[in-house]
Amino acid sequence: MTTWEYLTAPLLVHATQQILNNFGAEGWELVQVVPGPNPNSLVAYFKRPVTG
Repeated sequence: MTTWEYLTAPLLVHATQQILNNFGAEGWELVQVVPGPNPNSLVAYFKRPVTG
C-alpha cells in the first residue's frame, strides 16, 4: 500500500510555472490549485509517495 505525504504551498501568479516545475523536480505531484487569500495568489496542493 502506498503511503502519501502532502504539501500546501502558495503560488504567485507571475511565477506559477517556475514554482510548479520546482516542486515537480522534487517529486511532488500537483493535486489541485485553488484561489488564495488575495486576487494575485493561488494555493497549490501536492502529494508524493513516502519513501523509506
